[in-house]
Amino acid sequence: MNALLPLDEHNQELESNVHPRDWTNPKPSRPYHLVVIGAGTAGLVTAAGAAGLGARVAIIERDLMGGDCLNVGCVPSKGVISAARAAAAVKSAGDFSVDVPEGVSVDFGGVMQRMRKLRAKISRNDAASRFRDLGIDVYFGQAQFVDSETVDVAGTSLKFKRAVIATGARAAAPPIPGLSEVNYLTNESVFSLTELPKRIGIIGAGPIGCEMAQSFAQLGSEVFLVESEHGILSKEDRDAAEVVHQQIVKDGVHLLCCGQNLEIKQDGGIRLTVDSHGKSYDEPVDQLLVAVGRAPNVDNMNLEGVGVDFDRKGVVVNDNLQTTNSRIYAAGDVCSKYQFTHAADFMARIVIQNTLFAVGPLGKKKVSDLVIPWATYTSPEIAHVGLYEHDAEKSGIAIDTYVQHFSDVDRAILEGDDDGFVKVHTKKGSGQILGATIVAKNAGDMISELTLAMVNEIGLGKIAGAIHPYPTQAEAIRKLGDQYGRTRLTPLNQKILNLLRRINVGA
Repeated sequence: MNALLPLDEHNQELESNVHPRDWTNPKPSRPYHLVVIGAGTAGLVTAAGAAGLGARVAIIERDLMGGDCLNVGCVPSKGVISAARAAAAVKSAGDFSVDVPEGVSVDFGGVMQRMRKLRAKISRNDAASRFRDLGIDVYFGQAQFVDSETVDVAGTSLKFKRAVIATGARAAAPPIPGLSEVNYLTNESVFSLTELPKRIGIIGAGPIGCEMAQSFAQLGSEVFLVESEHGILSKEDRDAAEVVHQQIVKDGVHLLCCGQNLEIKQDGGIRLTVDSHGKSYDEPVDQLLVAVGRAPNVDNMNLEGVGVDFDRKGVVVNDNLQTTNSRIYAAGDVCSKYQFTHAADFMARIVIQNTLFAVGPLGKKKVSDLVIPWATYTSPEIAHVGLYEHDAEKSGIAIDTYVQHFSDVDRAILEGDDDGFVKVHTKKGSGQILGATIVAKNAGDMISELTLAMVNEIGLGKIAGAIHPYPTQAEAIRKLGDQYGRTRLTPLNQKILNLLRRINVGA
């Protein structure tokens, strides 16, 4: 079981919820309709949903219920980020003529204790006892397929009609010279820190690397962020990534991008050496966080023995989330390129439909039908849904692009958050939304309006007709609708408007 360090009262509460030491596995009395392997988001949603529909369900977890999201991912990271944002707000108070004479003093131990306390509180939702009370048989131990209708856990055989692999993924460091010789952090260990590193190196400027780099800098660390490509967040819209790039540098992060010849050395401590933009760096650090690389959890389950194909990206599934064994399905990070909690949630819903009701009037559900947004929780945040411009170009899809900068949105100006924008791509000549990117303080919340519009085929024209409260940052989305509306003016409308302008000028 993953070490829950420090083992204070909050981590003890967490453990008592998600892997109780005194737990006794039940004894199966008859076959299950569904056996779920893995109690992260995908597994828990599958189990709870199926049990709620009357199915006999078992769920198996070898480590901590709640998976990465609860224990070493979304939940603890946002707890740290919220504290870092509070520290940053105090530092920038002078911009609002608010005098903070003593400056910022961060109790990092207190920050992490607060995170552990809140994580333990949230863990009640994923508790073994809660799922037992939902009528689900909860087993702890390593699951291993015996055949296409039997799985073994801790010496107990569970018979099933259908099984679901929801074992997720784990951190997997890339082959960096010298890395194996030092003790380094990943997302699975960084949240066990109790002392703020004076200097921290972070490898990888993807979402985790950027979120943690900015947070540690805001909390007082000197941060060296190493990235092999140019800039940060290489998969995101380049204009949006550049806005975040400028802000994290302003927050004090040393970005060493286009990094070449990266090497880690043990010299009475940890040193990272790298060449960046023609300059060589040799930096001693107190801690090193590797924030790049993931590997699917496909080991020790005897997948080969039951004909379930997998590769380095994970379990192979079709559009219905069925594996190469027709009785076994998969959901979540173990089989998806979209490694987000909310994606795992909705993949689980597809699995419930397809395992329990596929032959009914509802038919089979397809994962390709999902419209999946995501967000990176830097300050400002970046949120995206649908196509990027390069996706459209690659696919030969003609698009129109509309951009609304927050520098022209009153609420953003008043709050000092006017560096970002909303960008929407529509099908050429129409208001049909194909993709959108938002870079803003609360972009993760704002993207849902555009996701809802895409799912329900609501175009920019109809968004323009929906009244948005003033002043709000979400008004930027309505302004995009107005931009689209102006492109729909007929020649006659345009002549009338031009005439009115000349009359007004003459007046």
